[in-house]
Amino acid sequence: MRTAATPSDPRAVVLYLHGYNDYFFQAHLAEAFTDAGYAFYALDARRCGRSLRDGDVPHYQDDLHEQANDLSNAVRVLRQRHPGVPLVVNAHSTGGLVASLWAHSLRDAGVPDALVLNSPFLDIGASRWLRAAASRVVDLGAQLAPQRPLTSAPSYYATYQHVSAGGRWTFDTELKRTTGVPARAGWVRAVLRGQARIARRLAISCPVLVARSDASGPDSPTNPDLDRQDTVLNVANISRDAPLLGDRVDELVVEGGVHDLVLSAAEPRAAYLEGVLAWLDGALAPGVREPAVQTGTGA
Repeated sequence: MRTAATPSDPRAVVLYLHGYNDYFFQAHLAEAFTDAGYAFYALDARRCGRSLRDGDVPHYQDDLHEQANDLSNAVRVLRQRHPGVPLVVNAHSTGGLVASLWAHSLRDAGVPDALVLNSPFLDIGASRWLRAAASRVVDLGAQLAPQRPLTSAPSYYATYQHVSAGGRWTFDTELKRTTGVPARAGWVRAVLRGQARIARRLAISCPVLVARSDASGPDSPTNPDLDRQDTVLNVANISRDAPLLGDRVDELVVEGGVHDLVLSAAEPRAAYLEGVLAWLDGALAPGVREPAVQTGTGA
């Protein structure tokens, strides 16, 4: 967990959780929050980013409770550092799936005070019957060989974000791999189970903001809109599933945004950051919700 320069009297604490084949390197996100008066922390979950250890299978987890427990442990530390201060969880992609299930599990404890989801991985994108059939096949495969790769392909999205290919960002390509990270059977099973739980509707008790691009497209070097579309997830599915998270869900649509909206071109990136901060002004306004004081574990 890393922290940016922390205001002496923060209006809230923001805890960030990354997605698959990712880690925290978006220093400009931390700066945007701290400039607005928030304390900002980011978590590299186990076997991801700076938490990767020799012998680890990168980004592998066969139960989403694992990263949910990482979130709870981080929150416990932040509660000690910033007692009585509202907590915001900001999560991206698969991290958004984990954070949604985690927030649902802690709905009676009042944790977190607000949830900001950046292109959350709420649905795998298949029809209901195909998803059910795929789940059965993946369940069997995960029992027999949980670490068997089911898909493996380069990430053109990551490639064209990196400065070496003319992109805007510098990041460690061992921690966010342009070659991609194989999706293994145990991980896919865990994701499908988490998404099936969302399909049955959650009851997250805090305000939720679901942010997404306005368009999706293929993750292909021949896609002329590779730098202005979500080329990882189907944004229509994100929009469709967002209301399943709870009773207080708002949507922020960012025209020209990429999958990680924070890595978009200047204009959509600014629109995302301004939209999030404006939404938090309302979500955390006095009288809207009292600061949460308890934490728990599990999703």
